[in-house]
Amino acid sequence: MLPSKWFAAAGTAAAVALLMAPTAQAVTTREAVAPTGVSAVTTLHYDASRAPGWEAAVAAGVASWNSNARNVRLVPAQSGTRAEIQIVATSGWPQATLGPVRPGGQARVELGNQAVTEGHDRTRIAAHEIGHTLGLPDTKPGPCSQLMSGSSAGTSCKNAVPDATERARVDSAYAGRTAAPAPADGRVLVDAS
Repeated sequence: MLPSKWFAAAGTAAAVALLMAPTAQAVTTREAVAPTGVSAVTTLHYDASRAPGWEAAVAAGVASWNSNARNVRLVPAQSGTRAEIQIVATSGWPQATLGPVRPGGQARVELGNQAVTEGHDRTRIAAHEIGHTLGLPDTKPGPCSQLMSGSSAGTSCKNAVPDATERARVDSAYAGRTAAPAPADGRVLVDAS
């Protein structure tokens, strides 16, 4: 029979071993795990390095979508990695590829300076064009309260926030990641007046 001191020491050693044993790796991304019945978040990377002068507008447009859409998250791509959404500045009218773009896919946003020259708000332009890549078509003509009404809302419109219908459509497009993803439409939508 073993002495009771041995059991006490063995118990202490076992407790220390359990505390020092490697634990299961914590999930650190929002798309890795979701509670039952809740869609996982799709992460899309964007690269705005070729849109000089638009940095603040792109950041605000991305923040608007990240604050208002539940099933998709936009994050800057790390240098040297491929981004699903390429954002560039151009001299023409804003335009974008109609999505919804999927992880590993490709969409392009052109932030056209011609619209700015005519008086349209940079942040609204950025948020609107990003909305196209997330699967939203134009809703022209439309009121300022609709982000996707674009230039038809006039140059006084500064709204860069999607309305409830626009949010719901994007959330629906990125819901149920286990289902086969619908391909991006791929059309280029030019937002000229």
